[in-house]
Amino acid sequence: MSIFDWMSRRIFNTVHRNNLVYNTCWEDPRLDREALEIGPSDAILVITSAGCNALDYALCGPAHVYAVDMNPRQNALLDLKRAGIRSLEFDDFFRMFGEGRLPGAKRIYEQKLRALLPEWSRGFWDAKIKWFDHPTRSFYFRGTSGLFARLAKLYTDRVIKVRPHLEALLEAGSLDEQRAIYERHVRDNFSGFLKFLLNRDTTMSMLGVPLAQRRQIEATYSGDLARFIQDCIEGAFVKLPMKDNYFWRLYINGRYTRACCPEYLVADNFERLKEGLVDRVSTHTASVQAFLEGHQGSISRYVLLDHMDWLSDHFFPLLESEWQAIVNRAAPNARAIWRSGGFNTDFVQEVRVNVDGRTRRTKELLHFHTDLAKRLHERDRVHTYGSFAIADIKL
Repeated sequence: MSIFDWMSRRIFNTVHRNNLVYNTCWEDPRLDREALEIGPSDAILVITSAGCNALDYALCGPAHVYAVDMNPRQNALLDLKRAGIRSLEFDDFFRMFGEGRLPGAKRIYEQKLRALLPEWSRGFWDAKIKWFDHPTRSFYFRGTSGLFARLAKLYTDRVIKVRPHLEALLEAGSLDEQRAIYERHVRDNFSGFLKFLLNRDTTMSMLGVPLAQRRQIEATYSGDLARFIQDCIEGAFVKLPMKDNYFWRLYINGRYTRACCPEYLVADNFERLKEGLVDRVSTHTASVQAFLEGHQGSISRYVLLDHMDWLSDHFFPLLESEWQAIVNRAAPNARAIWRSGGFNTDFVQEVRVNVDGRTRRTKELLHFHTDLAKRLHERDRVHTYGSFAIADIKL
């Protein structure tokens, strides 16, 4: 391993072991619901991230959603959302998680939320609940990815001064109008900023991008990471309607609106969660492999996000151990979805697992829905991944 690789991994591990990284999920659950075809008997494993999508899947009425993450801070955020659904009225809940600010948050937390939290999450929010009650800074500018969003907002507002154009972009009435605003006022102003920030390991670690994933992207884009990000932004801002794009609205403004937000922040859905669906969501601080090895039941739906990119180089044996656990716990007709920074994830098909005493490659076990994945990927409102995969696990 080169000194460059060692330093990159050291920076990434330091960031992820000591911080809340994701304050919101950065995967489009509208695609996931169509890809997963969630039914009432499904047991779903999802890597927690910020917990938004675990709640989204719960609204489909599955048997259970197991939110699993190695970073306890990510689970603490979902635990706080679950406590808020159980004990807050919708207006306060939306202020907290929609607008990122809840006046009197500490008092409300102590009176209504704290007692509902597991011990680790309680200790975390005892120290951090003030994040929701800052007079000028939204919760969505907290955490390492939130810090990057805040820096980007300062740059757009005070350096290149394109705030009015970004607001117009979010409210544009047509794709033609979006394109005109983007090309005239936004695109060229971002180029230098992106190149400066995205070539730094610290920045990529703040955004949750490890070295292995960065190399997947660079292999596709001839080493030009900034061009990849610019293409992603252009895809979201020009090719898809922005009016319902709550991902980029949050990143630009630090808050959602009631007309443009995740499903768990819609009033009717909040009530459905409160009436019992939230009880079908549980948090587990563990690796995917460790959770599955300790789990007694079977899993019919796996939502693996992009974390296999992280294991694709020097940690390939861990990827094989994880897939062994996935295969061991897979229900009949199980399905997995994942994303990647690269344009393909051929490395997943080279994983070796043991099935009925025989060593087999996963490419023998995975039946890919390539056409469906391609169609859905084109509609991805986030638009920051190179590829999307949907595969049935056939044992």
